[in-house]
Amino acid sequence: MTATVGTRVVHRRYVPYSHAHYAGNLVDGAYSLGLFGDVATELCILTDGDEGLFASYSDIQFRAPVRAGDVLEISAELVRVGTRSRVMEFQVLVVARGAATPEAPGAATMLEPAVVATTATGTVVVPG
Repeated sequence: MTATVGTRVVHRRYVPYSHAHYAGNLVDGAYSLGLFGDVATELCILTDGDEGLFASYSDIQFRAPVRAGDVLEISAELVRVGTRSRVMEFQVLVVARGAATPEAPGAATMLEPAVVATTATGTVVVPG
């Protein structure tokens, strides 16, 4: 496959309680950035046959909290193709959230609509 604008990769991931970093089971923002690296890697492999290297972020916005017990949908979409650079738009959606109670400690609910938690634009480079 060649690098084509509009190519998209999507992952889903459960956030384990071991990643809670703050009160209220909040997860730090770096967790989303690590996930962006994962989808960027797959997108580079898909389009260029190489894992690529992250060069920079031009915009990162933390719009809503990510909590342990969430199910996240992480996406990367190719928006610009250079000779060796690839500009991608990233998004983390919270699609499900833990809703534990003393009576139902494993309760969870799907979120309709999903909540946009983190967005970013980033640039990766691939071999020439």
